[in-house]
Amino acid sequence: MLEALSMPFFQHALIAGALIAVAIGLVGPLTMANRMTFMSGGIAHATYGGVGAALYFGVSILAGATAAALTAAAVISFVSYRYRHRADTVIGIVWAVGMAVGVILADMTPGYNVDLMSFLFGSILAVDTADLWLMAAFDLAAAGLVWYFYYDFLALSFDPVFAKLQGVRTQVLHLLLLALVALTVVLAMRLVGLIMLIALLTMPSFSAERFVRSLGGMMLFSVALSLVYIVGGLWIAYFFDISSGASVILLAAFGTILLFMIKRKQRN
Repeated sequence: MLEALSMPFFQHALIAGALIAVAIGLVGPLTMANRMTFMSGGIAHATYGGVGAALYFGVSILAGATAAALTAAAVISFVSYRYRHRADTVIGIVWAVGMAVGVILADMTPGYNVDLMSFLFGSILAVDTADLWLMAAFDLAAAGLVWYFYYDFLALSFDPVFAKLQGVRTQVLHLLLLALVALTVVLAMRLVGLIMLIALLTMPSFSAERFVRSLGGMMLFSVALSLVYIVGGLWIAYFFDISSGASVILLAAFGTILLFMIKRKQRN
């Protein structure tokens, strides 16, 4: 264990895991309360198109992924408000097209040597110091926005019609929330992977909802659970030399099932 902690890449991975846990703990409960799980999945998979475009045009992968994620968030937010009855169809299209564009542009990039699997499934070797500073800055920004708009988010989550009647700009707030999801996806994709990130956004929030009653309590509980799952998954990945993303998700699934059984036993 001490040997692992002396390695810079593992130190970076643990710090990144803690920072990502904060982001997931803040954003995850809001996505679940607003029934945005499918929307978040569409954004996550569309981000891969930005990765492929960045490789093809020779620009920063972070910039390409961010542009794709925010574009997908804007499209999904617009459609879900203007054409609610067709939102699931459009999200599915954005989901599939984003992945397809990413694959094709990566195939067309001459001589690229980037391990694309690390973006899909995560890699503890992919996090550097610059990523850590970006994650920390995003956590501060996300915490500030959630604190400032907390009661608006609360109204949007549980009664959007009433919130709109009270003067809350629900469409803008909806777009802001999806933008937070998009940026969480971009920053966490190196560690957890785009394909499995949506599960990590969901499972801690699902467990927290069963143990606490307030949205703020759900966020705090989700941060704690995310921290346990991510850090624990990284240790498992290191000791058994397996994928970090898969390890985190399987540990989270085990924890979710265990907490579900504990809560069910308490009720009985």
